[in-house]
Amino acid sequence: MDFGYDFGIGGVLLLLIALVLASFRILREYERGVVFLLGRFWKVKGPGLVLVVPGVQQMVRVGLRTVVLDVPTQDVISRDNVSVKVNAV
Repeated sequence: MDFGYDFGIGGVLLLLIALVLASFRILREYERGVVFLLGRFWKVKGPGLVLVVPGVQQMVRVGLRTVVLDVPTQDVISRDNVSVKVNAV
């Protein structure tokens, strides 16, 4: 009995299944995926199921949600020497 051949086929099948599962990505409604093909920009993918070929393509997730930062009030002097308090959101 030669078990080396059976484990070789099983290993290849396991590797192929892992490769297929690693190639699918899910993008949310508020995300976009920037896909690079061999390190160069290729395409922007929208929300949903995205296929990325491992080793050849890379994808970077970009969030589209608004980021709110609280900026503290600052005292500034205008050109006509008037002191003004500036507040931003």
